[in-house]
Amino acid sequence: MTEEKKQLTENQDSFIMHPTVDFCFKELMENAKVRQGLIAAILKKEPEEIQKTKLMPTILRKEYPEDKYGILDVRVLLKNGEQMDLEMQVVPFEFWFQRSFYYLSKMVTDQMKTGDTYDRIKPCIHVGILDFNFFENDTRCYHAGMFCDKETGEVLTDLLQIHILELKKLPPESQNETGIIQWMRFMSGKNRKDFAKMAEQNEYIKEAYECLEKMSADERKRREYEERQKILWDHNSFMKSAKIIGIREGREEGRKEGRKEGREEGRKEGYREALVSIVIKKLQKGMSAEEIADFLEEDVLTIQRIYDIANTYAPEYDIEKIVQKLENTSGMKQK
Repeated sequence: MTEEKKQLTENQDSFIMHPTVDFCFKELMENAKVRQGLIAAILKKEPEEIQKTKLMPTILRKEYPEDKYGILDVRVLLKNGEQMDLEMQVVPFEFWFQRSFYYLSKMVTDQMKTGDTYDRIKPCIHVGILDFNFFENDTRCYHAGMFCDKETGEVLTDLLQIHILELKKLPPESQNETGIIQWMRFMSGKNRKDFAKMAEQNEYIKEAYECLEKMSADERKRREYEERQKILWDHNSFMKSAKIIGIREGREEGRKEGRKEGREEGRKEGYREALVSIVIKKLQKGMSAEEIADFLEEDVLTIQRIYDIANTYAPEYDIEKIVQKLENTSGMKQK
């Protein structure tokens, strides 16, 4: 065996999926024992107390693989009627909080049918597992919140709950870690050695590691995982490119006008043109405005406006004219 083939074999043998890729996370949650262990850690209960969990259709968002651009999440029904929505989010998103509360509210209202009384409403819990820093001025890696009295801190209702796990803020590893920190450490793992070490901590994480191994050895699942990973990479590349274009054009505009306002306006103009450009590329591939908004994690009304105006300029899609029309009709210039 040549050295090149040997290296290729070693790379294939060492491959293991990362839970931070949402496809992998969702596949892990298909396992009832893994769900039991993670949910118990989130709710600060013993796993034995989580007697039954049932996966629900994620009707609020699109399913993989039918729509590979949809945001993947896991919605679970607990035995007592409570619902939990778990989302793995790796791309920073300015309006993540607003979007999460929108879906959380939908989970509540979806429980009500015609003729029902309000007493049938059960608590709904949203869990955001973030592979980026959301609270920039807070070093804590875990937050839990619900409606409380502003002065006393007394819980007013547990019907809406939100848990936020920021994986990038995990403290240095220490001995005897328990609960949600163990699971966050596991989800942050990058190689087999990391996962194998964490699998020794409890039987539920061990089950998760064994699932990772099986999925990673499944050729079909590996292709789906790599396709989803590529979509995330493409998104990150677009956002980075848009930012660079905005900064570059902002500097050029600033040089011409010689003032701070000119640089800022140029930066915004560059980003707007980059956004319009990517919307055009996606609509030419047959994606809807909703699909593009999901992919870019932008406000759907903003994308719909760009989408509709861009279609009026088909098939040439003059970006300069589209941007000008947007500024004249929607106030996008002031965004």
